[in-house]
Amino acid sequence: MRIVSGRWRGRTIVPPADPRVRPTADKVREAWMSILQHDLPDARVLDLFAGSGALGLEALSRGAASVEFVEVSARSLAALRRNVETLQAAGQSRVHRGDALRFIERLAARTYDVAFADPPYRLGLASQVAARWLDVPFATVLAVEHDVRESLPDGATHRKYGDTVITIYRDGADDAPPPE
Repeated sequence: MRIVSGRWRGRTIVPPADPRVRPTADKVREAWMSILQHDLPDARVLDLFAGSGALGLEALSRGAASVEFVEVSARSLAALRRNVETLQAAGQSRVHRGDALRFIERLAARTYDVAFADPPYRLGLASQVAARWLDVPFATVLAVEHDVRESLPDGATHRKYGDTVITIYRDGADDAPPPE
């Protein structure tokens, strides 16, 4: 796996040594970052179900200010920590070992600018993350990767790449008129 663009373009990162992990394809990751390119500079980013950390590290490579990674798997955490060390990104990163759904339950509105969620497919986790965000928009932008067969709550845009869908929610609070 490689970082697609930005200051670490072409740098290699390692995937977790776990056959259950499904790394995001470079093409899909590139599309994801292109969609969010204007949201990333100086952003506070959250990478849920982080795996290797590819999404968060790609965001840092493209100018995000910081990334917090959330991952529960020991094998994925080992790969993630190795990738953070390889790219010398420890100063801009924080790694949390824990369940992503429990993590977001504690968050307040707008804790982050951009949140990525790439949960395991076919477990209903993507829709649970989206439902929580709709209750408490913990990031200005939530981008969720999921299987084409999983339906997420309304109020988002969708981009399909084969059997993969990226669903993006945006908090419209900035569009509201100021209180009188």
